[in-house]
Amino acid sequence: MAKTFLLEIVTPERQFFTGEVESLIIPAVDGSYGVEPGHEPVVTAVEPGEARYRVNGQWQSVVVTQGFAEIMSDYAVVLVSTAERPEDIDEARARRAKERAEERLRQHGSREEYFRSKAALARATARLSAARQRHRG
Repeated sequence: MAKTFLLEIVTPERQFFTGEVESLIIPAVDGSYGVEPGHEPVVTAVEPGEARYRVNGQWQSVVVTQGFAEIMSDYAVVLVSTAERPEDIDEARARRAKERAEERLRQHGSREEYFRSKAALARATARLSAARQRHRG
């Protein structure tokens, strides 16, 4: 059995990562979803949060927003709206974005505004969490 599989993390703007990895953990609707080489084929929704993948025994983190993952035994493709490394996150900017999203949710706008605000809040929360963990680690 193979010890690695090909991982691609893709956003509408760019190919964020392509390479052989040993493991993958993605945020899913019902918690974290782990992937190892030889995984059964599946397509799953990706939720905003921190995804991690292991290369040469070292874990790498990436903050992702909503999307989908196609997983096969020898590759996984993660298609998300945005992906960024925790060290690239401006914590003050993420905090302001979270506050704006919370305020928009309190204003009880249209249904469309509600879902956009929920998505913005989830992204800002994920970014803040990753930035804080980076400072602790």
